[in-house]
Amino acid sequence: MANKDWKERAPLYAFLASAFFLTWLYGIAVGWFHVFPWRLVRFAKWSFDAAVAPLRTPDYYHPTPKRVPLSSGPGRPYPGLNLIPRITAAKELVVDVTTLDGRKLHTWVLNWQKMWPDAKHVPGRLRPWSPPGTIIHGVALMENGDLVYSYEYLGLLRVGRGGEVRWRLPYQTHHSIHVHDDGNLWVCGQKEHTEVDPRFPNRTPPFEEDTVLVVSPEGRIVEEWSVLELLNREGLSGLLHLGSQENDITSVGDDLVHLNDVEPFPEKMTPGFFGPGDVMVSLRNLNTILVVERATKKIKFLSIGRTIRQHDPDFLDGNRISVFDNHNDQSVGSAQRSRIVIITAPANTLEVYFEGSARLPFFTRTMGKHQWLPNGNLLLSEGNSGRGLEIDKDRQLVWSYVNEVEPGFTAYATEVQRLPASTERFFR
Repeated sequence: MANKDWKERAPLYAFLASAFFLTWLYGIAVGWFHVFPWRLVRFAKWSFDAAVAPLRTPDYYHPTPKRVPLSSGPGRPYPGLNLIPRITAAKELVVDVTTLDGRKLHTWVLNWQKMWPDAKHVPGRLRPWSPPGTIIHGVALMENGDLVYSYEYLGLLRVGRGGEVRWRLPYQTHHSIHVHDDGNLWVCGQKEHTEVDPRFPNRTPPFEEDTVLVVSPEGRIVEEWSVLELLNREGLSGLLHLGSQENDITSVGDDLVHLNDVEPFPEKMTPGFFGPGDVMVSLRNLNTILVVERATKKIKFLSIGRTIRQHDPDFLDGNRISVFDNHNDQSVGSAQRSRIVIITAPANTLEVYFEGSARLPFFTRTMGKHQWLPNGNLLLSEGNSGRGLEIDKDRQLVWSYVNEVEPGFTAYATEVQRLPASTERFFR
């Protein structure tokens, strides 16, 4: 009887198996060729990610790293104030101005929803659903005491000391802001692509197009160029295929390039191999640093693979650049050591200037900034653990800061920036 039932149901089982197999094949085709209902599936995934985001454990807070006692050298910190964008225990985004002894002179409280309630330029999957929702990544104090800052991948704003909005730039800016000698702002930008773009045949939507922006002090874009177009035009399209996973498929998506810093050669710096009109570009996910001639968009200098997921390259002089090398090679414990390296052009030689050690721990998995101070000291920002440290020419610690939000926990402080002592007049 059971055998008879099975025979009677065999056509049904065969139909169901065939339907499952064909559905599976069609699902593969949807992913590969973006046929119906690819757009609906993609939108549903984005909506689900956004809906569950508030339920996930926030990445902004970490147990306070176990640091050994740090001995201070005989040197002294460079005088001035500190500008610190950070996250508080109450999940607020703030930017503090503090003295070297930690006294707060001024605080901007910069709630995303209040500062930009109708941000229609931001893709739905990126819009914050709950505080803090994002980070402030890139800050600059202007010559009149105004603050310019980026909500990460959400937009650029200029606000007065009372928090009043001077202007908003509806563009997905992120990571860094550099105020050039002429007053213009050099900013990292990003455009979201949800459709295939024939200019970039290997990029699978959704993907990001990294852009370099020059923004006037009044918030107007005066220059914009595409990093992807630059690499293709300069014969470096192979860098855009590094994420390919199959032998016969070179398409890649997601965050392939990850532009994280752009700044021009300082006008008052003595030229050498580098000079006026050169622009430094850092591409984290390609472990690549470029120096580009602004007028021609030709690559003048190229360093690939000397650093691991680096941030914040700076012109040190006409022939050398210094780089915050996160050196995130997945080591654990005391082996995790970020470093500051100096690369000399045109030979592309590398010297390690400073590296974390058991005596003086220094590591951040992501983010990171460094600032050379006029007296030769070096100010380092360990973004993940909310830590800043200043070392002198002998690599001895002379000052430190930790954004400890409650006992045993720190929160992001994306950078600690030393301001001239003269800026105190804005915050009396």
